[in-house]
Amino acid sequence: MKFIQSVTNIKVYTLLLNVDFIPFIGEVHLPETIEFLFHVLISIVITFVFVGLADRLHVEDSLPKLWLLSFSLCLPTFGLYFLLSELAIKDVPEWDDWHAFAYWTLGHLFYVWILPMLYKKKKRSTSLR
Repeated sequence: MKFIQSVTNIKVYTLLLNVDFIPFIGEVHLPETIEFLFHVLISIVITFVFVGLADRLHVEDSLPKLWLLSFSLCLPTFGLYFLLSELAIKDVPEWDDWHAFAYWTLGHLFYVWILPMLYKKKKRSTSLR
């Protein structure tokens, strides 16, 4: 997202990291690294939920089912674009900026795609031991 923002000047990375609308937290100027860590923590939580569900549902051998699970878990992120763009105090893309929404969606679809791939790679490497 940072690369997309640097090339297009569409502030999707700013929107991705933005927390200025959260009471108390938004009143403090946070460095980009801290905002990035917030986003990584959310990603880690989603990853733990993904792994737990993949194991519980016994879909670890089916990449299509893993992609469906990943997509299902990440589906709210697509809609969050509209909410976050409306709540933001910072200068971020408007809720009806369809170019920004497309970049936002593509970035999150990459996460949807890569999460099962990394999961399968980790499962394969631990089963070889």
